[in-house]
Amino acid sequence: MREVLLLCWRDTGHPQGGGSERYLEQVGAHLAARGVKVTLRTAGYPGAPKRERVDGIEISRAGGRYTVYPRALAAIALGRFGVGPLKGLRPDAVIDTQNGIPFFARAAAAAPTVVLVHHGHREQWPVAGRLVGRIGWWIESRLSPRVHRHNQYLTVSLPSAEELAALGVEQSRVAVVRNGAEPVPAQVAAGSDATRTAHPSIVVLSRLVPHKQIEDALNAVATLRPGIPNLHLDVIGGGWWADNLKAHAHRLGIAEAVTFHGHVDETRKHELLARAWVHVLPSRKEGWGLAVIEAAQHGVPTIGYRSSRGLTDSIVDGVTGLLVDDPTQLTEAVGDLLTEPDTRTVLGEKARTRAHEFSWEQTGNGVYEVLAAVARGNRVSGLVATAAANQS
Repeated sequence: MREVLLLCWRDTGHPQGGGSERYLEQVGAHLAARGVKVTLRTAGYPGAPKRERVDGIEISRAGGRYTVYPRALAAIALGRFGVGPLKGLRPDAVIDTQNGIPFFARAAAAAPTVVLVHHGHREQWPVAGRLVGRIGWWIESRLSPRVHRHNQYLTVSLPSAEELAALGVEQSRVAVVRNGAEPVPAQVAAGSDATRTAHPSIVVLSRLVPHKQIEDALNAVATLRPGIPNLHLDVIGGGWWADNLKAHAHRLGIAEAVTFHGHVDETRKHELLARAWVHVLPSRKEGWGLAVIEAAQHGVPTIGYRSSRGLTDSIVDGVTGLLVDDPTQLTEAVGDLLTEPDTRTVLGEKARTRAHEFSWEQTGNGVYEVLAAVARGNRVSGLVATAAANQS
């Protein structure tokens, strides 16, 4: 395989970039390291150059939240004729990232398409408004499966593969390559008794957007604090919903018990995770939950919702963390772990052990295997787990 085109509505530098963008760029960097020419087409944002090379990936940016899609298709089509920012592009395969809406790359690209879906967005579409939400869900649930009825699908967890099957996507065309995780930075001490805060502490690592439901973590702190003195919550991550969350903390009377750190670098992120006692991820929907593994690297167990689907894959319930069904159970589970150090330690250490099973190298190898098969005209299904690169 010589060349690959990656399509995504954002990149990790975007103010609203998150885990799905990180997955794609880590895969791209791995492919580039194997000698594959990798181009990422994504949206522009203030301060971002139109063209940039990062980790061996040629990034081309243009368009906004909605216009990124038609502009990418136009660039692909024109590129086939030697015109525009993607001129001369001759990919062997295209990864079309469907964050609710795909690019429909097969309409413009000559190469076979792999549709990357992290999770379904049915529960998230209402945030976009009634009309846009209905149109978006129709595209995601009806139009896209039909248009891509012969294409390879790629997703990040077994629950997400089940969601695709429920939309009519044949399981024989759905490959699962789980997220990886980077090692803890060398300059950061991995979580231990020596790094934990002296006071009870909870951490949330997430983008600050409505469907992440960080309010549930704030509510838990407000409920538990009278019985657990000095309880503190660290919120790591940024997003357009941040001001609403800060206002909610003030309404609950816990503003002094919550620190909103915003977007931080990798070193600071891991320092904060290493300090925590418990990690809470109250998201309405997750494809996998990369934050679960990053917290686990520090021996910190995660509590999240069973209904989020993806967390049922990243958390082994009762072994590496806890899955609950509603905000009341979430609060009770947090309280239990904060006050039961033996249970918390056992879950955390088992989570740490499982975290060692995941690496971006394995993820990159798995995606390479899928792309190589598609370039040959084949299809891949089920969980793809590889340990060593098969250079070709």
